[in-house]
Amino acid sequence: MHDISDFRSDTVTLPTPAMREAMARAELGDDVLGTEPTAIKLEAMTADLLGKEAGLFVPSGTMGNQIAIALHAQRGQEVICEFSAHTYNNESGALALIAGAQVRPIHGSAGIMEPSHVEALIRPANIHNPRTALITVENTHNAAGGTIVPLENIRALGEVARKHKLKYHLDGARLWNAHVATGVPLKDLCAPFDTVNVCLSKGLCSPVGSVLVGSREEIERGRYLRKQLGGGMRQSGILAACGIVSITSMIERLKDDHSNARKLADGLAKLPGVQLDLATVQTNIIYFSVPGREAQFPQWLERLKQQKVLAMTLGNRWRLVTHNDVDAQDCERALSAFQSVLA
Repeated sequence: MHDISDFRSDTVTLPTPAMREAMARAELGDDVLGTEPTAIKLEAMTADLLGKEAGLFVPSGTMGNQIAIALHAQRGQEVICEFSAHTYNNESGALALIAGAQVRPIHGSAGIMEPSHVEALIRPANIHNPRTALITVENTHNAAGGTIVPLENIRALGEVARKHKLKYHLDGARLWNAHVATGVPLKDLCAPFDTVNVCLSKGLCSPVGSVLVGSREEIERGRYLRKQLGGGMRQSGILAACGIVSITSMIERLKDDHSNARKLADGLAKLPGVQLDLATVQTNIIYFSVPGREAQFPQWLERLKQQKVLAMTLGNRWRLVTHNDVDAQDCERALSAFQSVLA
């Protein structure tokens, strides 16, 4: 058990001792000048791991996603995504600001879009309509509870994209979790997509960074966009060194996060007044509600904090996330703390 049990997000993970050592020993250059050997190594390793030609190390998942969208959608064109997708709801309107595109969202089930429904949203070609340019998928799906988009759905949506000559992008911030939970190879999960963005600073514990992968031509254009957005990072090898540790040493341990989330969710679901759909607890994220007691949430947050448990509410529901820096004992502490505030 840790001094503080922090379930607010898997973004609160701290670099491991191996990462701190790698930072100290990293060979450095200048990323903008193309001479940053550690960043180049991370980009190549991640691209190979995901089955793409090239990679681009970026400061954040938001930047990686928005570079990809700007690569695929011109100003005035349209992007199809799931209604609660991170790119649509949680990236500060960057899609409209940077790409100049608009969104045509579709309500999915647990973050999963029905291919026939997506195809029905593709605009006919005439002068009155915005041109549909891109379909995006989020796997795992954050707002749905860390739910997994099945491989057959990914492939079916890819067929729709190819049929209509659209681009296809994956927000794979937590793709590692989908891979570990299902056993489906990362290359298979990524194969249908033109571009894939993966995060290193969530469950994989790097302090900063994501990697966007795709074709060499797309990534070179993306490098130019990264510079325009202020993402050229000079001696970025200090950070990229952590990313190398992440992708070589931290992926399989996500199984522990999934196990802890399931045990915590099972306990929470038994508490009086709690509504929790256990079918959505597929990886490391737990959402639940306590209907009729929402006004007490701010007080409960403070009482939890007094018991050394940090949690998060989003509107009328709670969100807990397990990660490398909480263990089984932290989960027991959290369950006990919630029992006391609900009493």
